Formats: sequence, C-alpha cells, structure tokens
Amino acid sequence: MIHTGIVGYGFAGRSFHAYLISLVEGLQLAGVVTRDPARRQAAAERSVPLYASLDEMLENDALRLIVIATPHDTHADLAIRAMNAGRHVVVDKVMCMNTAEADAMIAASRKNSVLLSVFHNRRWDGDFLTVKKVLEDGLIGAPFQIETAVCRYRSSRGWRSSLEQSGGLLFDWGAHLVDQALQLVAARPVSVDCHTHKHLWDGDTEDHATCAIRFENGLLFTAEVSNLARIAKPRWRVLGTQGALVKEGLDPQEAAMIQGHIDTAEEPPEHRARIVTTLNGTLAEMSIESLRGSWKSYYQNISDVLHRGATPAVTAESMRPVMQVLDAARESAATGRSVPVKNE
Repeated sequence: MIHTGIVGYGFAGRSFHAYLISLVEGLQLAGVVTRDPARRQAAAERSVPLYASLDEMLENDALRLIVIATPHDTHADLAIRAMNAGRHVVVDKVMCMNTAEADAMIAASRKNSVLLSVFHNRRWDGDFLTVKKVLEDGLIGAPFQIETAVCRYRSSRGWRSSLEQSGGLLFDWGAHLVDQALQLVAARPVSVDCHTHKHLWDGDTEDHATCAIRFENGLLFTAEVSNLARIAKPRWRVLGTQGALVKEGLDPQEAAMIQGHIDTAEEPPEHRARIVTTLNGTLAEMSIESLRGSWKSYYQNISDVLHRGATPAVTAESMRPVMQVLDAARESAATGRSVPVKNE
C-alpha cells in the first residue's frame, strides 16, 4: 500500500483527490496538510492524520506519495521540496506558473528518480474521448478547425480570483483545454492569439478569455473560457473536410463525484454528439453516445506505476508543451499580438 499525503484540503483536495484515491487499489490516504479549522475537522472525520505543513508531513517516512492541491503559484516550490525529500509527487493542474518552473520540477524528478505527474483527469472526460475517437476514425475527414468552450456566469472563488496566485481562467479550465488540444492534434503548436476581458467580478482575474492556437499543419484550435456568458456555446464544434461534429454539455462525472457516487454519472441524451458527414458518397446525420470515461483511471495508473512499473498516463514532460502554450497565451493577452510558441 502506498501511503499518500495531500497538501491542501480545499475543494480539489477533498472532493477530487481524497475521494478518487479512496477508490483505487494500492493507494491509501494517510495524511493531510491544512490549517483551516473547518477543513481540519473534515479530514479528522475521515480519521486522516493532520499536519501543519509540508515539512512536518515529510518527517513521516511512511508517506511515499505527496499530492499538491494548493494555489497554483505554490506548486513548483512544494513539489520540488517533496521530490528532494525522495517522495513521488502528483500536482493538481495547472502544473505551475510558467515553463521555467516546469523545467525545474522535471529536473528535480529526474535528479531524485521519483515520479512527477499532473492531475489532468479530463483526459478521461467522455466528450473528449468521443471527439478523439471520431477524429481517429476519420468520420468527418481531416479536421481543420476545432472549437471548444466552457462558458458560465459566475465569479471565480477564493484564491482563484487572484491573478498572482492562480494565473487566471487560462490556468484553470484553460489548462485542460490546452492539454486536450495537444492530445488531439498531431502537429506542433506554432502561435497563440489570445484575448481576455475584465468587466464585472471581484478580484483581478479575467472574466472571459479566448485563445486561438495555430498548429504547424494549419489546424486552428480555439479555446474559450468564460465566467461572463449568460448563454453557453457548445462544448465542442469540430469542422472536417467531409463533415462536422457538435457536442453539448460537460462530462457528468463531477456532479456524481460530489454526491459520492462517481460511477452513477450518466450523460443526458440531449448532450450526445451530433455528426453530419458523408458516408459512401451519401450525406448522413447521426447522434452518437459518448464514450464512457472514468476519472478513477488517473489514480489507478499512478498506483500501477508505483507498484508494477506501468507507463505513466500523464507525464511531467507532456505538460511542458502545455506550459509553453500558456506562456505564449499570457504574453499575447498582455500585448494584443499573436505570439510564437517557443518549442526549444
């Protein structure tokens, strides 16, 4: 059993990491770092040992895997300290604040011969898996434009409303969308054109962000994240040379997970992907049920890596291009110019 500690016991630490770890063979939650009285009480109700700091947690040699679920600007420092103490590390997304921090984290992982992974659970979203399968099967021909959006009307909460601590919308949902873009497109991202808006909510993070990523093969991937959208866009709109796909709705796993029953998640039929394409020379329209993803797969893979030497599903190295795109997006938003993606 790999004894696991979580640093940070807010919504992500409690509802995502602690819950999913509890469902996986080979991992056991054995410690939580939090100073907030209500969160300490919540951890105590699970009979989980409490620690006041990461340093105190690291004094317990029995804890071999450390999960970092704290504000984004602390990820690099905490992860490197844990790895330098010989611990395996999972960092909640976004990995860190920039590519330089990512490089330092990867270097610490290699120097100490420990695992470093980033919690990109949305690689197991049913909508993403469905789009990926449609593209792999060539059902709509060669894709040339992909649009994805997560649109809501609400303020960012807590430290996520601080640009210095969070990085803004692009470093929250945007990190997932950029990662999905890089998983879907078999070409190098070459430039980013990003525009942000700040109009309403408290804090200094943007209320709305749109980023267009152009790839070396000419494909344009547009990611939109909004806290200021009274009417949402489709989750996916994909145009190919033979057809198109439209997909509504977010993956249903989060709502079911918060209720404590992630396996009961079911997608509403009206959220199924709609495809119009040419099959054998005939125009066809169809609705397809989403592939079923499982966020449990992320931590099961971590367990398999540590127990059986399996290949990590989400490597730290695969996060470096995500950070390079986010670096370019942040510069583009600040300057109003299209910015090349550094690929060195």
